[in-house]
Amino acid sequence: MLPMHLFQKNSVRYLFTDIDGTMTEQGKIPSNSYQALWDLYNSGIAVIPVTGRPAGWCDMIARTWPVHGVIGENGALAYHYSEDQKKILRYETISEDEHLKNQGKISKIISIIQSEVPEAKIASDQFTRKFDLAIDFAEDLNPPLPREAIYRIQEIFFKQGAQAKISNIHVNGWFGEYDKLSACVWYCKNWLGESIENIKEKIAFIGDSPNDEPMFEFFQNSFAVNNVTPYLADLKNHPKYLCPSKESFGFTELARHLIFLKNK
Repeated sequence: MLPMHLFQKNSVRYLFTDIDGTMTEQGKIPSNSYQALWDLYNSGIAVIPVTGRPAGWCDMIARTWPVHGVIGENGALAYHYSEDQKKILRYETISEDEHLKNQGKISKIISIIQSEVPEAKIASDQFTRKFDLAIDFAEDLNPPLPREAIYRIQEIFFKQGAQAKISNIHVNGWFGEYDKLSACVWYCKNWLGESIENIKEKIAFIGDSPNDEPMFEFFQNSFAVNNVTPYLADLKNHPKYLCPSKESFGFTELARHLIFLKNK
């Protein structure tokens, strides 16, 4: 990884960003992150959050934040508020039929986790999710679960044929061939009007945890806030650049740097 200040391209026009642990500070969106969103918006750099957070949150984010749109549930869905049509446009990877078929398998996984890792809890935002199951290990649990319990939860998902990713607060599991990157590919083609390969140099990504690894690998303009460091040993593909600071302050550093380069 290289220090963030060594990134000197002025071509970035789109910023895909994680939310939790990247834009947040101790679980909240502070004023510096929200101001950075507005600064990016006003500079002409479109922001698209790419998060493990649920559909219900994403509808609100797409409507009320100064963003182009949002990708949620680790790539299961994407929402974009159309100014022309004055309504939310929705893309969902999983059909309703598939969703209904998966509910029984999700219920089985819940039972296994409750039996084998009883200290784990279903995430408090699960009621607003459409497609994945989120298991809390650090958001509302104090103290957080130990590392071995987190990886045990992920292994349970894998053994039941599901995909699973670890964020800084949840283990998210789902049935379906999608992830954050595949949703970004769809988003670029359909809502930015370009193949992702054609505009790759115009895109930057910033994240903080293992569920961001597909993005770290794919994008040459990939960044991480400094709190990624505990996860580096578990990542085969590291971000290309590292921000000086953790969480929201690292996000703000990158926003300022991209705006400076664009206006240079």
